[in-house]
Amino acid sequence: MNSPGRAWEALLSRAAGAFTSPSFALFVELLSAWACATGRRTITGMVAVMGPTSRRAHDAYHRLVRAGRWDLGALWATMVCLLAEHLGPEGKVVILVDDTLWHRGGRKVEGAGSYRDAVRSSHRRAVYARGLCLVVLAIRLYLPWGGMPVAVPVGVALHRKGGPKLPELARGLVAELAGRLPGRHFVLCCDGAYAGLAGKALPRTTVVSRMRRDAAIYGPPPARTGRRGRPRERGERLPAPQALGRRARKWETVEVPWRGRAITRKIWSRPVLWYKVSPKAMVLLVVVRDPEGKEPDDYFFTTGLDMAPGEVLSLYGDRWAIECTYRDVKQLAHGQEPQTWKGQGPERAANLAFWLHGAVWLWYLVTSGTSPAFSTQPWYTSKRLPSFADALAQLRKALWRERISGTSQSGQQGREITTLLVEALAMAA
Repeated sequence: MNSPGRAWEALLSRAAGAFTSPSFALFVELLSAWACATGRRTITGMVAVMGPTSRRAHDAYHRLVRAGRWDLGALWATMVCLLAEHLGPEGKVVILVDDTLWHRGGRKVEGAGSYRDAVRSSHRRAVYARGLCLVVLAIRLYLPWGGMPVAVPVGVALHRKGGPKLPELARGLVAELAGRLPGRHFVLCCDGAYAGLAGKALPRTTVVSRMRRDAAIYGPPPARTGRRGRPRERGERLPAPQALGRRARKWETVEVPWRGRAITRKIWSRPVLWYKVSPKAMVLLVVVRDPEGKEPDDYFFTTGLDMAPGEVLSLYGDRWAIECTYRDVKQLAHGQEPQTWKGQGPERAANLAFWLHGAVWLWYLVTSGTSPAFSTQPWYTSKRLPSFADALAQLRKALWRERISGTSQSGQQGREITTLLVEALAMAA
């Protein structure tokens, strides 16, 4: 069996088709240094931790990101192929889509603009910040050791002012993924901002999303009468979902998985026509109520009329995994730190950060199997499952151990010093 370091090189080698030979060598060095770096993840900061005998001039790595000869679409196609090996040959593929603000200050950053910062904003006060607006598509992946699923990115699209809207960019990403995984059916989980995708005839895709509590919903269109004229496209107007929830009497109590744990909720459902979103097909409205009355009612829908209402709730809960991916990429992989401003640099650097996130998780799955290795701290002895921070620390440990062991002195004392040094480097932020 290959060593963990060799397994990382083997994983990166699968992406060789997206690059020319010179560009691929730079890509491998940059991604490995990105994982090993312990300071700021600027490109020059990554170059500083590369082996002195292998690294090139720092401007070569800047050129790779800004204007290098490589195909971003082919790179994401590689990630899809790697993920397909863990998804199995058949079954539905759950995909998640959302957008995030990629903070990049400065007036001359290509593709940047002023956007609402969802983290710092509230329903009463909007806060705007400058950066890239990215639409991210991810595949939900359950890990063999249990716990909350992870969202592995498989595509990133940059939104530009005056260009296609966010749902259109998401639609394009889903269509690309469907082309790369022919024959598979998808379940797309998204928040209410992307609910309109339910009426866009996405290929082999069922949509699960949130419905407005005041949405205008209708009954099914009546049968044709045979009279002349255009037939009706919708039935009688129904009360809004909030009013239907108040009137509902026959509730079903279910226990469903929700973000890695089990919760109990009351559920009521019925098919409706949400004409503004899906004018041609009925959707299943699912009203969710907290039995203890601590939380307000939630309203979801799916285009899969035969889907179990409890499954709709559980699937929407898995959407939170993409929010965890944003946190991991920004705070742990420091994806917003590479300083590149011109050409394709900002967009490509963001894509590389998300690709690195997926590559680290896949490497960790390959090298850990069903018994993952991770460290605990004295103040967190109850920790039972690894996180992305643990996966990144294990990769950093493997890469640093191979580099240091090759140049360190032999003997017990040398091995002890090497172990202490590698452990310190692995846990460094």
